Amino acid sequence: MSKILSLCLYNLVLPIGVLCMLPGAIRKMRQRGGHWRDLAQRLGSFSETQLQAVAALPGGKDRLWIHAVSVGEVGIATKLIALLLKTRPQTGIILTTTTPTGYAQAAGFAASQAGKVVVLYSPLDLPGVGARFLSQLTPAQLILVEAEVWPNLVSSAVHRGIPVSLVNARLSPRSERRFLKFGFFIKPIFGLLHQVLVQEPEDVRRWTGLGLPPERVHHTGSIKFDPQGAAPDVAQVQALRAVLETAGITSNQPTLLLASTHPGEEILLAQMTLRLRQKHPSLALLIVPRHVERAAALMQELTAAGLQPQCRSHIQAPTLDLLIDTTGELRAWQELATLVVVGKSFLATGGQNPAEAVMARKPVLFGPHMENFQALIDLLLVRQGAVQVPDVVALETSLNHLLDDPAQRQTLGDNGHAALSLHEGATAKTVDLL
Repeated sequence: MSKILSLCLYNLVLPIGVLCMLPGAIRKMRQRGGHWRDLAQRLGSFSETQLQAVAALPGGKDRLWIHAVSVGEVGIATKLIALLLKTRPQTGIILTTTTPTGYAQAAGFAASQAGKVVVLYSPLDLPGVGARFLSQLTPAQLILVEAEVWPNLVSSAVHRGIPVSLVNARLSPRSERRFLKFGFFIKPIFGLLHQVLVQEPEDVRRWTGLGLPPERVHHTGSIKFDPQGAAPDVAQVQALRAVLETAGITSNQPTLLLASTHPGEEILLAQMTLRLRQKHPSLALLIVPRHVERAAALMQELTAAGLQPQCRSHIQAPTLDLLIDTTGELRAWQELATLVVVGKSFLATGGQNPAEAVMARKPVLFGPHMENFQALIDLLLVRQGAVQVPDVVALETSLNHLLDDPAQRQTLGDNGHAALSLHEGATAKTVDLL
């Protein structure tokens, strides 16, 4: 199938998809602090202030547009941007993101970059919208983080002679099978990419199998797993330590962090924590749900389960159970934890990324479902840098052992950190190729 035919088919199906997704998207936008004016921006309607900020950036070959969909991708993008600006200080960056939480994180980063980064919401991939963005932003390159290959936007960029790179790209076996099933439609779109910079060696084969010439696919390692530039925000860690002290949780107490949990996991793991407290009565519990808008419902569920939870944003009394109802803090909370359990790995499929907890040298445990990060999981398990358990019963046993053995906790954390050293330099390699 030709590129033109692929785009025609995509644009025929797109309105149906937009209509189906619109109610859920609006609900999420309102829950996560978004505004109706953000939608106008996503159609290419910018304020005069925004246009002036873009115009003040360096132009020509020194202006780059980087797109990162949400919080995780924004974290990767900001790490990449920090090194770009360090090695090429004359560069100006337009950073777009899709979600309100991602936007807030990106805006916080941009505020520290002395006018060299402008944050906007990303375009909806409707015909003509991406072209309007490109005409107003005039970037020399378009850089997409991880998996955001939008056909209309990419096609519009290539039509204008703007190279499009996909960085920190990952392609799970499941995604590969799905793409190959629709290869007649997918391959012409992926063929527009100037280069794809992948996390794992096996990703090279997967991407070339989708029709990309081998010379366009490069193994760089993972920016997110790259220990360089991965230091936590010290001020944020100190601020969160003060939050724990307000809740009556001291630095001497063992603290269990449930990271990026999904529905059902919180109650299951909270009940496990209550059992652990029979032997470890001072064990503190920090719950960071993947979707913060669930906080109110979670408070009710946790209270009904026998805990005494307080919200991180509104601590009224000392507690061992703290529900984190704020965003952009997971990396810092991991620094303060004694043990980290990865969410979406027990009752859902795919798992969440354990890399930041591993980089913090914490003992990391997860359930049987970590399919979206299989290469990283294999690496950690081979190096004895993490623990995978088949169910919550086994998790409880492992946590009991680790709570009793500080030396084993230290060894597990050190082994995981050493395993990630294989990705060291990934950010610099990416900058060089860009």
